[in-house]
Amino acid sequence: MIEDGKIRPVRAVYREHLEAFSQDLLNMCDTLRAVMAKASYALLNQSLEKAEEALSSADELEETRQRCEDRSMKLLALESPVASDLRQVVSSIYIVEDFERMGALAMHIANTARMRHPTPVVPEPLVNLVRELARLADEMGSKTHELLTTPDAEVAIRLRDDDDDVDAIKNYLLNVLTRQEWPHSAREAVDLALLCRYYERYADHCVNVAARTVFLITGLKPDAYLEKQRAGDAFELDERIAAIERRFAGN
Repeated sequence: MIEDGKIRPVRAVYREHLEAFSQDLLNMCDTLRAVMAKASYALLNQSLEKAEEALSSADELEETRQRCEDRSMKLLALESPVASDLRQVVSSIYIVEDFERMGALAMHIANTARMRHPTPVVPEPLVNLVRELARLADEMGSKTHELLTTPDAEVAIRLRDDDDDVDAIKNYLLNVLTRQEWPHSAREAVDLALLCRYYERYADHCVNVAARTVFLITGLKPDAYLEKQRAGDAFELDERIAAIERRFAGN
């Protein structure tokens, strides 16, 4: 293959593009974490400055997304990849889509903080619960980065537990704001319901990335992977029992 005026092996060019694609994914993940952190800070501290900083990252995220899309097309066009490489490219394409939506959700949070400034968006009695949503989102973003750096099916599966915590807080807050004795304004109820949705969907996309990681490593979807693990555990237990029976059969 001729690239930059030089004849180079197609496989070497392919690997370089794949590594650059992976680095772009890491950069996009890091940018997303920073945007969400700024958006959450703006929301919880009525910071117009942080809200603006978060919103100003939209162009950077779009630029990286477009570069990832271009790289994926080149990777698929360069040569017929082996199964593991094909899984990596396809998984990465889907991860870019998840990251794009996560960025939009973080922007919604930042925009809500900017729109209501200097008025607090979240009623004071509920601030700590929203702060916990923000903490969980940041932690899930950190684990997502870890998965991109060092793919691990077991770590990916455990990300569901964090998502369950987000869902639990969201459900509690929705229950509180739909009570007849809701003591705050209708505007605050609507804002809080939307914020719950933004954090919930952000967490869901982290779980989606984790699922792509499980597929990348194993070629299986998470539920199929867990079922295979359970089947393997059951087989191992049966083998141990059979070994004991064989050992003591003559006694």
